[in-house]
Amino acid sequence: MLIPVRCFTCGSLIGDKYEEFVKRVKEGEDPGKALDKIGVKRYCCRRILLSNVNVIDSTIPYFEVLAERHSEFESEQL
Repeated sequence: MLIPVRCFTCGSLIGDKYEEFVKRVKEGEDPGKALDKIGVKRYCCRRILLSNVNVIDSTIPYFEVLAERHSEFESEQL
């Protein structure tokens, strides 16, 4: 899922804070404290950052295999 530029509920800017949040959490900081330090105080904004699941890395291999099969199918038909 892509991080929205603005919060769905309040319209506050949150898209620019995601990378900093992920960096801090990977360094071992508590996610709640990381959000506090970044300046995300509202619970509607916090839920968007906390509940994000980055699935693009796990789905790309399926699209690559699908593209390979598609090209194989096209070459067999010629």
